[in-house]
Amino acid sequence: MRPLLEVNEQTCNQDGICAAVCPVGIIRFQKGGYPSVVSKADEFCIRCGHCVAVCPTASLSHRDLPGEEFEPVRRELALSPEHCTHFLRSRRSIRNYRDQAVARQDIMRLIESARYAPSGHNSQCAEWLVVDDAAEVHRLAGFVVDWMRWMIGHRPEPARELHLEATVKRWERGHDVILRGAPVLIVTHAERDNRMAPSACTIALTYLELAAPSMGLGGCWAGYFTAAATTFPPLQEALGLPEKHQTFGSMMLGYPKYSYHRLPPRRPPKVTWR
Repeated sequence: MRPLLEVNEQTCNQDGICAAVCPVGIIRFQKGGYPSVVSKADEFCIRCGHCVAVCPTASLSHRDLPGEEFEPVRRELALSPEHCTHFLRSRRSIRNYRDQAVARQDIMRLIESARYAPSGHNSQCAEWLVVDDAAEVHRLAGFVVDWMRWMIGHRPEPARELHLEATVKRWERGHDVILRGAPVLIVTHAERDNRMAPSACTIALTYLELAAPSMGLGGCWAGYFTAAATTFPPLQEALGLPEKHQTFGSMMLGYPKYSYHRLPPRRPPKVTWR
């Protein structure tokens, strides 16, 4: 078997940056020498690729991370602070969608972007369920309404806090306030006992939502749906997730029906400096 890391001594400039950035400290380096790995490096390496990505002379290769998959950083595409602030402020939660299907290749492109989201210990544990049949999305929303009715009958206090009775009445009048008539529902899930899963799935879904406007799409977090999917057996059965998996986030997706023209204000941040 090939070594975990290989160094091209002809091009390595012996700067030790790869050792400095390794999050688990498996790379040894002494000034004047070349990088090497500690014992049990194979066991402790989290395959994050930091060491290869940071090398300015491309002198390091990783056995399990093919070099051709490391694309160069294109500095000309970097956002300025002004572009970044405007991009983040212009994000809107989309609750009105055009009656237009979303191509699967476009959804897949968003998921491909989302897989680069950070995850604890580089676990990359988020998995995806995509429902892109509008009738099925609406059917699943109906399970959420059933959950709301159950909550009203069995857990009246939290039901009142969440205004579930009013939401059910709106549904009964023909208004989909659960999934808003979205053509696509995206669910992130992972093993329920994985301690990295809640944050990993949330961050991945956030990446997906932020990437959506670049393709003319918009999303909205489906809070009611996620709450029902984590506690209501009929909806869990309808989703059919793998055994021992749990929903950790869900999002509506589609083409926005309306365009936004201004950036709403937000409350000033509360900051404590130490």
